[in-house]
Amino acid sequence: MSQYAVTNPATGEVVETFTGATDQQVQDAIAASAAAFAGWSAQPYSYRAERLKTLAELLRGNSRELAEVSCTEMGKPLQEMVAEIEFSADIIDYYADNGEKFAAEQQLPTEGGTAVMRRLPLGPLLGIMPWNFPYYQVARFVGPNLMLGNTIVLKHAEICPRSALRFEELTREAGIPDGVYVNVFASHEQVSDIIADRRIQGISLTGSGRAGAAVAAQAGEKLKKVVLELGGTDPYILLDTDDVAAAAKLAFTTRMINTGQACNSNKRMIVMEHIYDEFVAELVELAKAMRPTTWDKVEEGTYCPLSSRGAAEGLRQQLDEAVAAGANLRVGGELSESGAYVSPAVITDIPRGSEPFYAEFFGPVAEVYKVSSDEEAVALANDSLYGLGGAVFSTDEDRAKAVADRLEVGMANVNTPAGEGVELPFGGVKQSGYGRELGPVGMDEFVNKQLYYVAE
Repeated sequence: MSQYAVTNPATGEVVETFTGATDQQVQDAIAASAAAFAGWSAQPYSYRAERLKTLAELLRGNSRELAEVSCTEMGKPLQEMVAEIEFSADIIDYYADNGEKFAAEQQLPTEGGTAVMRRLPLGPLLGIMPWNFPYYQVARFVGPNLMLGNTIVLKHAEICPRSALRFEELTREAGIPDGVYVNVFASHEQVSDIIADRRIQGISLTGSGRAGAAVAAQAGEKLKKVVLELGGTDPYILLDTDDVAAAAKLAFTTRMINTGQACNSNKRMIVMEHIYDEFVAELVELAKAMRPTTWDKVEEGTYCPLSSRGAAEGLRQQLDEAVAAGANLRVGGELSESGAYVSPAVITDIPRGSEPFYAEFFGPVAEVYKVSSDEEAVALANDSLYGLGGAVFSTDEDRAKAVADRLEVGMANVNTPAGEGVELPFGGVKQSGYGRELGPVGMDEFVNKQLYYVAE
């Protein structure tokens, strides 16, 4: 059985452990989800919407308590976690308010009869969710799919057991029937069994490339639909600016969100040579000024630990490998003696084509690259295994748009780090995965687009 535990990332202290599910409990979870599907999917959209609206209200009404639960598990700053929970409620509200419209029948002009395309639920789904956004990642899977009439078996990250249980409790408080949403503390081996079970109709995973490849292979063997939201090394291109210090501060602040542990963070800063030196110098000063703190004592100029000691040690090893390959670690990257702290780092001159150049630094690390032309910026940006998001900044909007048009990413942004909202699709290309969440297309993944034809 897998070990689920709450470990304080600031100290490494194990606060509470949870026993993993037995094989029988896993089977019971699948059976409950399958049994609930017929009744849940048969209900009108208004019934499902009412319960999702209640769930959103409960998230908002309990945001502080829920945030504290998750902060103790993975160390995120309290206000960031509260904002995440409120955004999660917005997502669920969005699908409750618009889901029936998104899933409406589409008339298909034809001869010899009447044809419509219907959007029908598939059945029980498996969600495999990460620790870095423990409510948001769940909400963007739950919102569209429960509204459609699918049911869900949810396997959360091993370090977030309390968050996982609280979300399940809230679904029950919202009046969502038993079996419609089931949390299970499954092991990796049991996840494979769930994927293989004929009752499970689709799988959504947010996580690492390695996990995504494994899940995609297992699902592919059973010919099941998969949505994957994986890693990213998003390019953040600065073509010019009237204020280098302000541009550096925006880039640094963006990179520090969730202590750098976001798949669509601005991991690669690509800067024109005429402002590069000043930009790097500003980043270095910003990083030097940072000091460690804990999730409940955050203020400007502080940073929180990474999610675990293992994550911190792994990041430090990545920095060592980059330096060994020829990179210049300008500041930071210091690993704390205990806990999971890595001081904010600025690293430059990672050799293009080296293994570290293609790596994803999942923590407070600003990679900076110097370019001399728009063409070079585009080439460098697209020289990546990933293709999640990207941003381009310039005082000349047309110039920025021309560069953004050429980015090989799922989300291209101009003069903003990222366009975000419940109505905006999220997803990438290349090894960042496939499928989309959020927006109207979030309801187009785990759905049977059925042709319904009646002859004259």
